[in-house]
Amino acid sequence: MTLAAIVVTYQRLAELQITLARLQGEQVDHIIVVDNASTDDTPGWLAAQDDPRLHVLSLAENMGGAGGFEAGMAAARDLFDPDWVVLMDDDARPEPGALAKFQAKSPELDTDIGCVAAAVFYPDGTLCEMNRPSNNPFWHFGLFLRTLVQGSRSGFHLADAAFAPDAPARPIDVASFVGYFVRRDAVARAGLPEGGLFIYGDDVLYSLRLRRAGIKMVLLPAVRFEHDCGTMGDGFVYRPLWKIYYHCRNGVSIARQAAGPVVFPAALAYYTLIWWRRGRKCDGAERKAYRRMMWSGLRDGLLGRRGRNDALH
Repeated sequence: MTLAAIVVTYQRLAELQITLARLQGEQVDHIIVVDNASTDDTPGWLAAQDDPRLHVLSLAENMGGAGGFEAGMAAARDLFDPDWVVLMDDDARPEPGALAKFQAKSPELDTDIGCVAAAVFYPDGTLCEMNRPSNNPFWHFGLFLRTLVQGSRSGFHLADAAFAPDAPARPIDVASFVGYFVRRDAVARAGLPEGGLFIYGDDVLYSLRLRRAGIKMVLLPAVRFEHDCGTMGDGFVYRPLWKIYYHCRNGVSIARQAAGPVVFPAALAYYTLIWWRRGRKCDGAERKAYRRMMWSGLRDGLLGRRGRNDALH
């Protein structure tokens, strides 16, 4: 079995150095680093590396995480055609021995399992909430009712017990692009992630596409990753604040794909209420900026707009 690791990086050389060092100590055949047109010391540092497994893909402009993962998966497919690829950000990396554990367990997976999610933790060992896999409540009536009653993400996200190292593999519908393993056949059937999303939601939409294609996904808790992230402040308010635009714009597509055409208007109204309430975490001018970018994202999402909104950067 061959495995290619794909890392997307932008302006975070210190984090990338930790991640690449971790990957170089792992059981992996190819390491593809997608440099999103970094202007710091990243290009020069990467050029000086001599690991024969390392392939650097330098993009002409910053395409965001979504564009980077699309380009990285295309390069892995075209250059190496590995049995599996595993995706991660530059501030995320496997815990020591994680890829060897995946290599050992992957032959035990059913052939119709095309995607495997690792259990993701912060460096202090606590569970990383933004990388907690879930099931789509619109596809599971019991989960839908529980979500309505609880009124929170916990209604459809996996409980903490699912992440114990000795817990069994658990079926899921959605996972994040941190420790996200995809089988060659799944890529052939479902294609590549949508790079035009720029940031946020690309992993959710790709997961839903895999599932709609009949491809099974599981959480494999024995395979563990670390994510040293800090993009969210209190109450899932993104920092810098402009990121809420992409969260809401791409969230329109998530609501449509998750709920289906009939339930989509109600689902989007529910999501909009959640996003609006999160804005109350901000004060004064910041709250006004949050709401302005939220409504802009909703408008552009309904209009089907994609790509980077340069007016925000």
